[in-house]
Amino acid sequence: MSIRILLLAATALSFVPATQAQEDRIAALERKLEEQQQRIDQLEALVARQAMMIERTLPSPTAPSSSPPVAVPAVTSATSPLAGATGDTPDGAFRIPGLDVSGDMRVRQEWNVVDGRDRSRTAVRARLRATYRIDDHFAVGTQIATGDPDDPNSTDVTLGNFVDDFQASLDQAWIRYSNGGLTAYAGKFPQQFQRTDMLWDGDVSPQGVAAGYGANIGKARVDARGLWFVIDEASAARDSDMLGGQLALSAPLVTDFRAGLTGSYYHYRLGSVTGADVGDFRGNLLSGGRYLSDFHLIEGIGTLNWTGLSPRWPVSVTADYVRNDGAAVAGDTAFNLEFAAGRVAKPGDWRLAYNYSEVEVDSVLAAFSHDNIDLSTNYQLHGFGIGYVPADHLQLDLLWYHYRPLDPTYAVGLSPNQWLDRVRLAFMVSF
Repeated sequence: MSIRILLLAATALSFVPATQAQEDRIAALERKLEEQQQRIDQLEALVARQAMMIERTLPSPTAPSSSPPVAVPAVTSATSPLAGATGDTPDGAFRIPGLDVSGDMRVRQEWNVVDGRDRSRTAVRARLRATYRIDDHFAVGTQIATGDPDDPNSTDVTLGNFVDDFQASLDQAWIRYSNGGLTAYAGKFPQQFQRTDMLWDGDVSPQGVAAGYGANIGKARVDARGLWFVIDEASAARDSDMLGGQLALSAPLVTDFRAGLTGSYYHYRLGSVTGADVGDFRGNLLSGGRYLSDFHLIEGIGTLNWTGLSPRWPVSVTADYVRNDGAAVAGDTAFNLEFAAGRVAKPGDWRLAYNYSEVEVDSVLAAFSHDNIDLSTNYQLHGFGIGYVPADHLQLDLLWYHYRPLDPTYAVGLSPNQWLDRVRLAFMVSF
């Protein structure tokens, strides 16, 4: 009997380690299951957050799609809405909230008709810009563009040079602050003034600080803008800069008519010209390697717009007059008149334009004026243009410039009685 009891006790004791081991294995499995459930919960929370972010960035299914305008009018007015994620996004696409990316590419064929030296060339321009909205007031932006980085008024690249690669550079980099009607820029930023090509080329991006304030007074609109433009910094001489201000007023007159009047003053202080080259001096008079004249420019722009004919055929008249109070010679004035009909905003749109200009030799600072023709100052010009929009984001332009030197004294080897011609056909895609 005692032997049986001892055998049973030994058998029971032999089961204790096995039972303990089994319990340990069950506890380990339970811990693993608990850890897996925690990871599953974390993954589900992450998926939910990503789904909410994607839903916020996608447009509403009922939101209408829109196409941005694909042209710039003759007189360009700077706008100051806070740029951000404003464009429509295709269904299923993903975009970063607050980031807006756009750009354009243009291919242009040009023919120059000059007795004894006719020339044609093909030029390409590509630009890519991005704006990121930090919050309701601050945004930052950049633009990358092709072209010679030492040429402030052209981003075109002429095809040739045995297929050398294009030059590209950071054309803009800025910080913007917006609050109600106030907008301020710092860095190298888009042009903020109303302008025509006679004084400011469309590719010129000022650098320094700019501020503007706009308000509606009844049906009228008032805009005031200021600019401190850093032109050339020097370590041993006085820097070159410009202080400019502009006041613009637009208001309706009678039914379908609206008029605008803009006054500007640009005070250039050209102490250093170390950073200037031949392309910057261009057609202005020089003395001892410096500008002969000072440039204190007074400008007035008047516009009259009529929309009574048709929404697709607005009619406009623009007059731009400039006088340089700092000119050292009599050639101190310039003017441009333009008549235009139509628009280039939607597929099927047409725009027809004609302008006439007379620009004396030191009436404008040639470094920043247009390069549509090879005479930057001292010219008489007839310009004709046709624009057409065949489809969304596409535009065709045909331009003809008929021009000659204005004053024989500064004709620089060209006959003042010889008319020159330049024809341009351009195809542009924007996004």
